[in-house]
Amino acid sequence: MARILIAEDDFAVRDFTYRALSMSNHDVVVAHEGQEALRCLTVPDESYDLVISDIRMPVIDGVTLAKLIFKQQPHLPILLMTGYSTAEEADYAPSVVGVLQKPFTLEMMRQAVQSALGQSRQKPREKQLKLGLR
Repeated sequence: MARILIAEDDFAVRDFTYRALSMSNHDVVVAHEGQEALRCLTVPDESYDLVISDIRMPVIDGVTLAKLIFKQQPHLPILLMTGYSTAEEADYAPSVVGVLQKPFTLEMMRQAVQSALGQSRQKPREKQLKLGLR
């Protein structure tokens, strides 16, 4: 189906997300933090359909990661995740298509990814988050 990069510093969330997306036949690559995710995105002949990132991570947080990705690959959609009760909406990169609130279920993750991948096929001005997450 899709090639997805996950940037998550929490092993349990990273493993759950990896397994959930792999079971849905996605090709999933994991990064333990934002800097590693950036390295994955610069590997020659490697491309991704979606990046999923935790907002709060050491070194490079998810909001900063999204901005850095947008500068290099403005059409690559990014789905952010957070365990905090209020997701910071201030100054997200335009390529952020949603924020998934932790904890989430397998079905919530699958729906968020399906919606994010669907939005990536739309023109940037037509993107409207229908997840009720942002």
